[in-house]
Amino acid sequence: MGEGTQVVAVGLDHRVASERELERRLAFWGAVAVPDGTVLRTGGEHSGDRHSDDRHSDDWAIRRVPPRRTLLLGGSRSGKSAEAELRVAAEPDVTYVATGPSRDDDPDWAARVKAHQTRRPAHWRTLETTDLATVLTTETGVLLIDAIGTWLTAVIDAANAWPPSTPDSPSGSSVEDHEAAIQAVRRECDALIDAWRQTTARAVVAVSDEVGLGLIPPTPGGRLFRDLLGDLNQSLATQSEDAALVVTSRVIPLPA
Repeated sequence: MGEGTQVVAVGLDHRVASERELERRLAFWGAVAVPDGTVLRTGGEHSGDRHSDDRHSDDWAIRRVPPRRTLLLGGSRSGKSAEAELRVAAEPDVTYVATGPSRDDDPDWAARVKAHQTRRPAHWRTLETTDLATVLTTETGVLLIDAIGTWLTAVIDAANAWPPSTPDSPSGSSVEDHEAAIQAVRRECDALIDAWRQTTARAVVAVSDEVGLGLIPPTPGGRLFRDLLGDLNQSLATQSEDAALVVTSRVIPLPA
């Protein structure tokens, strides 16, 4: 097999909800499904033609060229991570970039991490890091980053930028110190945006939480996280060739 090999899917089952969804998924993998009775010509100058009911097309072959940068947004349990994994499933060289800590002291978190690990193909490489700027500008294969929200949480933690839970709560730092910490977080976000724009990866798919669709967060920390991640999502989407919103495993394209 090579770059010009046409892959035709046969013997498909009915676990995919519709033919349109099946076609969408196969396109990510460089494959195609054809109607019953289709005659495929292989080899020779007519290689790549298909004939069915006396109709034919010379340009039916799919040449899979993944978008350079893809941002997938969604709420909790929306299916956004599974969609990201689906999009790179046919790639031979995938690095899964996990930005969340292992946290063995939290059984619920550990179970979530284990579920993600079990679902991933065994040949994928896993990289646990929050240094996304370096990864984006040094790796040359396919990257799957999961997720931008946990990366931002780690950056806020490192900068000690969380505000007190209430205005009267002791913060242990002055207003000036807290503002300086916020600016440090913003600089990290700017560095990530620059690296996203200049990435050396052949393709990168990033997962992020869509924020702001529900109630206003009741705590200052919640509002800070919403504002920072919302701004970051907008900037990343602006620099992406593809963006989509995932809702209950249904994918809604977000064209520029």
